[in-house]
Amino acid sequence: MRTKSLAGVLIALLLMAGATAASAQEVTQVEKDKALQYLETTKKNVLEATKGLSEAQWNFKPAPDRWSVAQVMEHIAAAEDFIRGLVKEKVMLSPAGEPGRDVKKTDEAVLAMVPDRTNKAQAPEPLVPTNRFGSPDGSIKHFVESRATTEDFLKTATGMRDHVADSPLGKLDGYEFVLLIAAHSERHTKQINEVKADPDFPKK
Repeated sequence: MRTKSLAGVLIALLLMAGATAASAQEVTQVEKDKALQYLETTKKNVLEATKGLSEAQWNFKPAPDRWSVAQVMEHIAAAEDFIRGLVKEKVMLSPAGEPGRDVKKTDEAVLAMVPDRTNKAQAPEPLVPTNRFGSPDGSIKHFVESRATTEDFLKTATGMRDHVADSPLGKLDGYEFVLLIAAHSERHTKQINEVKADPDFPKK
């Protein structure tokens, strides 16, 4: 009888372990496709917003304390590397999230809150523009190459839900940080369009 109940306990523990493993589920192909589409769409929108600008338009600043389109573009390109580096070097090595965390709700929060420019944020020191790419064209080239690297990472990475790390939105897993990369470029495309909508923006 005792042997039987011990076997029952072991089976129950194995089932529980299986349930725990299932809760840290792998990113589905549908989710990967959704994120890939978002990365592609936001890349296209960055390129559209910056297409054909003159030197005067690139460098126009609506106010002394606001960024030019060239500075915003540099920030987008630098942030792509910075955030993806965090994912690879920190997030994917971090502890697991709380059992049963609502990934769908967190995914949606990233997609809703990051592009929302109602709340302005100060860029961290490593992402303040310094003309690190030499020119707006250099920033665009770097952004396109870096976005391709982000897309390759998304396509090939495994265990993206298995680890979480701190962010301004709370604990995010690897997949959610990739969504954040795309959402960040959407946010700053809006900023570029705000600069271009300024009444004093050069006509050419």
